[in-house]
Amino acid sequence: MKTYHIWTIGCQMNVADSAHLAAALEALGYRPAAGPADADVVVLNTCVVRQSAEERVVGRLTSLRPLKARRPQMVLAVMGCLVGVRPAEDLPQRFPQVDVFLPPSDPEPLLALLRQREEEARGKKQEARGKGQEARGKGQEAGGNEHGAAPVLQITSPEAAVIGLIASERDLLSIPRFIPPVTAYVPVIYGCNHVCAYCIVPYRRGRERSRPVAEIVAEVQALVEQGVREVTLLGQIVDRYGYDWRHETRNTEHETEGSGPDLADLLRAVHEIRGLWRIRFLTSHPNYFSDRILEAVAELPKVCEHIEVPVQAGDDEVLRRMRRGYTVADYRALVQKIRRRLPGCSIATDVIVGFPGETEAQFRATYDLLAELRLDMVHVAAYSPRPGTLAARKMVNDVPDEEKQRRRQAVEALQERIVGEINSRLVGQTVEVLVEEQHKGKWRGRTRTNKLVFFQDDADWRGRLAAVRITWAGPWSMQGEVRSGDSHLT
Repeated sequence: MKTYHIWTIGCQMNVADSAHLAAALEALGYRPAAGPADADVVVLNTCVVRQSAEERVVGRLTSLRPLKARRPQMVLAVMGCLVGVRPAEDLPQRFPQVDVFLPPSDPEPLLALLRQREEEARGKKQEARGKGQEARGKGQEAGGNEHGAAPVLQITSPEAAVIGLIASERDLLSIPRFIPPVTAYVPVIYGCNHVCAYCIVPYRRGRERSRPVAEIVAEVQALVEQGVREVTLLGQIVDRYGYDWRHETRNTEHETEGSGPDLADLLRAVHEIRGLWRIRFLTSHPNYFSDRILEAVAELPKVCEHIEVPVQAGDDEVLRRMRRGYTVADYRALVQKIRRRLPGCSIATDVIVGFPGETEAQFRATYDLLAELRLDMVHVAAYSPRPGTLAARKMVNDVPDEEKQRRRQAVEALQERIVGEINSRLVGQTVEVLVEEQHKGKWRGRTRTNKLVFFQDDADWRGRLAAVRITWAGPWSMQGEVRSGDSHLT
């Protein structure tokens, strides 16, 4: 039996890319292995958004060198942002143990290599059986052994990159085909055009490319037929879905009627799929989270009341140098608008501390903004310079590492207190939980507002909606007792 193992690090888009790659491998007859040592094909799906992530990738590649030396027939592939849409020419020299490099969201170079090897293996068998037919066999073999192994670096051009389904719609899942997942990620727009000063994503994932509505709906329908009940629509700036098809303006309200579908239209199309219970989307951007999108969230019962919209900093000068394109007042007004239209909506944000030139007063402004807004989740990171970005090329990384960590820890402590207070208000209330799995003897799932809930019960709750009364609440999760369930949506 042919086997594969995929190691994934980074964002939800990487998780989705790995699922699509696994589906394609399954379609070729491969099955998942427990680990790299048992696999015929090993893929590392990589992230380099922060230095720490890149170091983990390099460490994992280094650790696989002895295994590759012992098993040279094993195919080792690297995928994702370490490769990028325009790969560095020195990748094969840096990582000679790697057989093939794949751009983000494009599994075709690996699939082509595997097909070629299978054709060569079949050619060898035919040659062995057909004495005296060496010349004919040589002409028919794909690639030919006289040319040696496949090229180390196989990259399709960004323009030719596969977008959308790379296998049959019925083969979208890998390991979960044995136990279908309850939730799944579905990319709807690849790449990014915004080019924030600190962000490497546009350089590694390329320009924006939106997938057609019909293609996305077909994928979600296939997932639902396999048991998926919740999908998260993904994009680096998901609110810009469809912008690459239209004349771009600053606000979607100013675009001409009939200029093409936007995220609100996509949400409405996906909402019509029977058997799907919940829809989420991420990540939003303050400049592009339009009234149309907000109204779609408010009007569509399946769309969850949870918005992820990064602020990144609470000081206008820092935001300007980050090239975010909005002010603190703009962000504050957006949060107020969301809360007015969606009472009880949870809001998550991202923050970078220690950006070049950030003073103590500017950090304190960020801290104070978070204390004022009291958001449900803050993903905080210490600034890490990324090669090629504007910040790395033009700005001095002048905030000491120890100061960055102090600021990060201060935000984390603030947020732990705020979320603990927010969640404590749910004690005694009954919430709807979509149960995803069992974890350490307890059922685990999430509310519509993306809060993690655990409860104990002898029944099989996987993939079901449970009404759970919250008995204890902490900052990162809650405990409860099930009251009822099996309320179904269509």
